Amino acid sequence: MSSASLSSRPPVLILGAGLMGRLLAVTLAQAGHPLRVVDAGPPDGSHAAARVAAAMLAPLAESAVTEPNVVAMGQYALHRWPALLAPLAAPVFFQQEGTLILWHRQDTPEAQRFQTQLARTGQALPSLPTPQPVHGAELAEVEPAVAQRFHHGLYLPDEGQLDNRQLLQALLATLQQLGVQVEWNTTLTLEQAQAEQQRRGGWVLDCRGLGAQPDWGQQHNQTQTLRGVRGEVARLHAPDVTLRRPTRLLHPRYPIYIAPKQDHIFVIGATEIETNDTSPASVRSVLELLSAAYAVHPGFGEARILELNTQCRPTLPDNLPAVRESAPRVLHINGLYRHGFMISPAVLDAVLEWMHHGTTQTAQRLQLRFDTLPA
Repeated sequence: MSSASLSSRPPVLILGAGLMGRLLAVTLAQAGHPLRVVDAGPPDGSHAAARVAAAMLAPLAESAVTEPNVVAMGQYALHRWPALLAPLAAPVFFQQEGTLILWHRQDTPEAQRFQTQLARTGQALPSLPTPQPVHGAELAEVEPAVAQRFHHGLYLPDEGQLDNRQLLQALLATLQQLGVQVEWNTTLTLEQAQAEQQRRGGWVLDCRGLGAQPDWGQQHNQTQTLRGVRGEVARLHAPDVTLRRPTRLLHPRYPIYIAPKQDHIFVIGATEIETNDTSPASVRSVLELLSAAYAVHPGFGEARILELNTQCRPTLPDNLPAVRESAPRVLHINGLYRHGFMISPAVLDAVLEWMHHGTTQTAQRLQLRFDTLPA
């Protein structure tokens, strides 16, 4: 691309430097857009939902609790992540070794329900890999560390994970390398952003998550307001535990996931509470998380608790993501719920296609709700 064509790229003002804001900022800066990125929170990102996540890329596993279009976006993203990670200024842990599903004998009915749902999803999306039952020696081969405590499991091929905090740091380092500085602790209202747009031209991309609550309701009618869904996550250092891949324990009341990161760091979560409360984790939730982890592997009994984190994920009434254009070249990107890392590349590509080509083929193919102004 010539320098003349790069210099002709319109400016972009991005509100919010969480996962979606950083992905868009890096990609648009690489494409030559002049950028201004503002975020109401501090540089450590402690206010951001993306920092408190396991970053599992598990569309088939999530199909038991979400819609087929989210599964399709997750499958798309699995193939997209390596290309997004490759040019970043720092390495990011990325793994695609599948997901292991486990259950105790008394929870066999829950496993049967789960497998029935996976079968339905497979019929709707035949391109998904086929779940593989593993028993006895097969389970010991897939995940030796759990073979003594479990005799039956389900292996979901091709699923993956990445390190969310490494990714957020690498995106920020890449922005700095590209000459883009995030303006932290800076609050711009949508009205102020549009006033700047009138002066400079270009685009406004609202990626504020729950910070966009006041504007989302006004712009898109009160039936589509954002809400927070609370999650609670434990980060442990467990030198005595070796798990090769993300592992999920089925339970009718508190199913959990264990995501192994580098250096024997494990992210463990499960809870999903309908509240905008970000106060510290409850005793009950922590007991359930840690007891379930110990049930998967006794080595967690000697693990060290590094952090107990809570955060609220921005969620729309149908629990599905949406992109909406409220004014010419003003896009609102929100509602990624618990699936941010799993579906963000699909949302990213749909937004870029609209910005650069004025078409929505990616959104239509993946059934991402993408509402644009009438031509």
